[in-house]
Amino acid sequence: MSRDSQYSIDRQREPAISLALYHLFKWSVVSPMLHTYFRGRIYGADHVPPTGPLIVVANHASDFDPPIVSNCVRRPVSYMAKEELFNVPGLGRAIRLYGAYPVKRGSADRSAIRAALAQLSNGWAVGVFLEGTRTADARIHHPKLGAAMIAAKVQAPLLPVSLWGTQAIIAKGSKLPRPVPVTVRIGEPIAPPKSGDRAELEAITQQCVDMIHAMHDLGR
Repeated sequence: MSRDSQYSIDRQREPAISLALYHLFKWSVVSPMLHTYFRGRIYGADHVPPTGPLIVVANHASDFDPPIVSNCVRRPVSYMAKEELFNVPGLGRAIRLYGAYPVKRGSADRSAIRAALAQLSNGWAVGVFLEGTRTADARIHHPKLGAAMIAAKVQAPLLPVSLWGTQAIIAKGSKLPRPVPVTVRIGEPIAPPKSGDRAELEAITQQCVDMIHAMHDLGR
């Protein structure tokens, strides 16, 4: 085993209270809205490992993407969030229990990677949007290597997820979501890089991007 992969995984599932909150929010809010308002379709949910460390990688076009992904993979997914949110009374503890972890605005990628590794050690699946930000066309133009780097360190599989239609949820100049159709496709897990070699990280990242784009091209 390479030095990069010598990371301990202490738990196979996230804390029980976080799992309970996930199911409460999923079945009371996210799932009803996805399946009725957005006429959601989900393909490939059987590809998701139910336990153990997992890096969920996806395209990103809307603020609705994180809860939709968590809903569709049928297990909580932990995402980074702005540090400022954790200073809001009540909100900080709630989003931490739901899996969010703080990252300082403009901080080095190393900080985010350390936080993600800590979440994986505690049994969470960690979500990474490969572009690092939203794109208007829901495509991944400039993928970052962070997800592959994390996968190499813990030897966890990467799960590619395609979000189709979410870029149209919020129209320009509007704050209200539109009832547009949304389709989520989940691909088969991709084996992690065997080392932190940059060429290997780039190859695995591109494999993830290609699979996400192929699923996205299937459309509705």
